[in-house]
Amino acid sequence: MEFFGYLGAFFIGIVIGLTGGGGSILTVPLLVYVMGYNPVISAAYSLFVVGSSSAFGAFINYRKQLVAIQTGIIFAIPSFIGVFVTRKYIVPNIPSVIFHYGETVLSKDTFLMLLFALIMLFAALSMIRKTKVNLKEVTEKHDYKKIIIQNLSIGVIIGLVGAGGGFLIIPSLLIIAKLPMKKAVATSMFIIAMNSLIGFLGDLKHIDIHWNFLIPFTFISMIGIFTGTSISKYINETHLKKGFAYFVLVMAFVIAFKELM
Repeated sequence: MEFFGYLGAFFIGIVIGLTGGGGSILTVPLLVYVMGYNPVISAAYSLFVVGSSSAFGAFINYRKQLVAIQTGIIFAIPSFIGVFVTRKYIVPNIPSVIFHYGETVLSKDTFLMLLFALIMLFAALSMIRKTKVNLKEVTEKHDYKKIIIQNLSIGVIIGLVGAGGGFLIIPSLLIIAKLPMKKAVATSMFIIAMNSLIGFLGDLKHIDIHWNFLIPFTFISMIGIFTGTSISKYINETHLKKGFAYFVLVMAFVIAFKELM
């Protein structure tokens, strides 16, 4: 099954390269349903893959002067605290059986996958609809209270499901920081890299990492990013993102159906 896992990693990289993000949300389902890892380990592996890929993308965008470093740090601090605390303290302490009534049992693994399906649903809807905001350059004044509360919440969500959270972070950068779209996307990669890699550190004492699988998986996904970036100029970006959004929407319902049935 490792062959199909690596093939999936390449496909995820292509999607990230084509869409500028979003492919990371497919990592957990691939690891759970194809590779057979449980949701907790899959989320940890996903954080490493997403973090490494985003760091690579952020470096490229930084050289293009598209990353707003100061804004990224302001947004990243509360979110990576949320991710780290969630992975180190909250996830390990979720009981293996959350709810039990008669023959109805809600296990920890089922709960996390249903939550992941819900996040996929919101991600798909956010990609389908167009957010209308005033795209001005970043202002010097930030509503720090709003930034802390919102990004701490985003960090907890990322920590629970192991997704990059770009669909949550980018609207925050557009609306609160008033960054232009290109800078918002580039800066979100910088934030996601910090969130994911620091969150992954919170897992190191709780799970055994299969590095012989994880390192090649991450490397192959980066090759996919190169491939996707190379062919993206030949594909209509608007149609591509909308098509991918509907694919994620269908996947959300498939995961929910599989877990509930």
